This record gives sequence, structure tokens and C-alpha cells, in this order.
Amino acid sequence: MKGIPLTEDFANGGVSFWYRQIGVPDRRAALSGSRSYDVVIVGGGYTGLWTAYYLKKAQPDLRIAILEREFAGFGASGRNGGWLSAEFAGSRERYAKARGRQAMIDLQHAMFRSVDEVIEVTREEGIEADIHKGGLVHVATNPAQRRRLREELSSLRTWGYGEDDLRVMSRDEQQERLRVAGTLEATYSPHCARIQPAKLAVGLASTVAALGVDIFENTTVTEIRPRQGGMASGSGSGGTGSGGMAAAVTSHGVVSAECVIRATEGFTASLAGQRRQWLPMNSSMIVTEPLPGEVWKHIGWSGNELLGDEAHAYIYAQRTADDRIAIGGRGVPYRYGSRTDSQGATQAQTVALLWRMLVKLFPAAADARVQHSWCGVLGVPRDWCSTVHLDHTTGLGWAGGYVGSGVTTTNLAGRTLRDLVLRRDTELTALPWVGRQVRQWEPEPLRWTGVQLIYALFRAADRHENDHGTTTSAYARIANLISGR
Repeated sequence: MKGIPLTEDFANGGVSFWYRQIGVPDRRAALSGSRSYDVVIVGGGYTGLWTAYYLKKAQPDLRIAILEREFAGFGASGRNGGWLSAEFAGSRERYAKARGRQAMIDLQHAMFRSVDEVIEVTREEGIEADIHKGGLVHVATNPAQRRRLREELSSLRTWGYGEDDLRVMSRDEQQERLRVAGTLEATYSPHCARIQPAKLAVGLASTVAALGVDIFENTTVTEIRPRQGGMASGSGSGGTGSGGMAAAVTSHGVVSAECVIRATEGFTASLAGQRRQWLPMNSSMIVTEPLPGEVWKHIGWSGNELLGDEAHAYIYAQRTADDRIAIGGRGVPYRYGSRTDSQGATQAQTVALLWRMLVKLFPAAADARVQHSWCGVLGVPRDWCSTVHLDHTTGLGWAGGYVGSGVTTTNLAGRTLRDLVLRRDTELTALPWVGRQVRQWEPEPLRWTGVQLIYALFRAADRHENDHGTTTSAYARIANLISGR
């Protein structure tokens, strides 16, 4: 990180800067012996918390427990870029194959509404999470990116995006909203809000606990078992639940329930039989010190829009509530054997890469010092498409594989799992991501080699396009073919 300006109190890891702002919460008590519930949720991130929230609101007498290895919000929920966005991971064509084109359009419209649903719930529950609905700006900074941006806009017009949902920005509007160096063209969507991720996670956990949900922290689940007589699809486990119920096995005891929901996202590989289900993709962030008003005069950004670009190794950024720039990207994308980070520490080379990108996009911020860096993992299915599922025969359900678009999708997943658990046939349970079955990732070393090759090709594609490409680089097309996206 030689040459990168750092504050005197620069920190790397410590979960995330978001927790540095508010303080890491005191941990709740661990599980103290075997128990029985109506619903057990493994994982205390957004997916698990939203699922518990909506279930308890719909049926207050349900006995619900959340089992969390660290503390609620420790994973991606407390480390992400703060995009409460309507973007949805995966191929629209793949989803449409399941239940038709209109079903995918319905799914996109459900995502639009989910952004406002999160905002409304936080308002009703008194959760202060620095939420500001300023929309989302995507910029293209070379001719190849501009072509992709236009092609994406044209495609989205056929998938439920109207002019009010996504449009090309005029030059004057670009200058007025957000001045990003080198921008050739940009689009704007109103369906996105900035959040402070840890504040949302902590506030939601407190709300759920107040509703009567038992949250057990410092409680590691090692295995999830189907109910007696039912095999878990893709679980790799031949064990059975206790007394004809599904079960979550921990070092503190076995917790049985009619339904056990896996909500472990990027940490899914730590469960017995799940190592190849979802790949834990690594993403990293840096945040500057608060920037003075003179810098903001050059950048703009008074509307607090979220910012993304059209690069293959793309970035995501926000202006924080206290006037910093937080920017993230992939860095080192995957650790061999599906290993995850230790307390959010990221690599020096990744910090340098993100700093160079920040200065390239915002030259006026070149003297700003970096105050914090961190990383986390997100879940990637083999077909890169998110899924939500519940099998009442086995008693097992799950949601995830959000591929970095999970802040809003977790809310939709929580409401969908509520309906599935309560055996309701609703518009949500008819959406095409419900019940998807996806093959496992390849074993090591093929998995590690493949991911490294994919992202090396994406980086090569970006370099080629920045130098002289007017169309999407062949490197990127090869990477997409290998990845199966």
C-alpha cells in the first residue's frame, strides 16, 4: 500500500467500517442444550432476520429460533456496500424458462416494491439506518462499456423496466447529479436507496428479538438434518431429525423443528455436505475519511445516489451519511477450499486497487485518506441465479445465492419463506426463483482454478477495453462461457 494515503487510525478488518461506526454489538447468549421449535433458522443475517420478522408478524404464536455462529449481522449483512437496490442476480432467460417470461417480469416488479417495503418497515419499527432513496447511477467510461450499457437498457425494456424505471441521463443531468471522470454515458434508476448496513442488521435483530424470537449467538451449526424419512435435496447428509422433525446440529445441542431454514449465504460451505453448494465469493471495500465541502463541489453527489460502472470487474460505491466515499470491488475473489476471511481483513493489493479506482473516478478526492478497509463473502450458485425453497417432506428450506445483490433480495426471500412455511399459495410463491434446483460446483482444485481464470480474464477484458476496445472483449466472452453465467 506504499503511496496510498492512510489515516493515523487506519484499520483493516474488525468486521467492517460500518461496525466501527456504531460499535460491535454485545453478543447474545449461546444455546444451552437441545430444544424444539416450530421454525429454526440457521444464520442471523438479513435473510434469517427478515424471515423471522415476517413469520412472527403473520403468526405471533410461532416458536422461532435463530442460530448464529458469531453475532446477528456478522457476515455480508453487516459488510456490504449499502445498496438497497432492485437489481436481481442471474439470467432472466433462465428464470423465464421455469415459469414463463411474465413470471420473470413479475419478479422484477416485486423487487421494485421490495425496496420501498424495506424503507417502510424500518420507518414503522423505528430502525435508523441512514436510508436515503436517491436512486442508482451506472456509468460507462469507455466505448465498449457504453455499448454494453445501451444493450442492457434495451434488454431491460423487454423485462419490465419502463422509462420511469431506468433511463439514459442527459449530459446536464450527469453534471448536476454526480460527476464521474471519463463518463461517456450513464443511466439512472430511482429504485435504489443508500443504507448503513450494520445499522439495519442490528436494528432488525433487536426488532425480531422484541417480537419474541430466540436469537442464539456464539452457536455454530455443523449440520442440518431432514425430518425422519425425508432426504434433504443436495444436503449430502443421511442423518435424520429428532422425533420425525428436521434438526440443526450444534455443539451445544440439537435443535429440532417442523421447518429448518438455511440462511447462511457465503458461509454455507461450512455445513456438513454443503461444501460445493454455493461458492463463497470474496468482495472488499475501502472508505475514506470525511471529505471537505470543497471536494464535494467538484464531485456533486448531493442526491446520495448509489454508483456502479459497466466494467467486468465492476465497482460499487456510495456517499455515506457523514460525507465519506465507500467503494468496493472483487479484489481476490475466492480462497482455496471455500475458506472465508478472518474478521474481515483484506489484502494490501486489494486496498491499492480500490484506491486507484476511486482516484480514477474522482480525481478531486486524490488527497483524501483511507480510514478503513474490510472484506466479506457472498454466496454464488453454479448458475449464478438466486433461489428460495422449502420442502415440507424433509422440513428443510433455504434462500440465498444472491451474488452480491442481496440487500433487497433478502427481504423478498423472507416474505416468500413466510408464505412457504405457512403453506400459502401467493404471488410470491409463484415467482420463478422459487424451488430452483442447481448443480453443485466442481471439486477442488478445479473450483479454485476456474474462478481464478474467470477473474483474470475479466481483468484482462477491462484492460483491453480501456486501451482500445469498442466492443466487449473476447476475454470477457470466454470468462462468461467458463463461468456459466
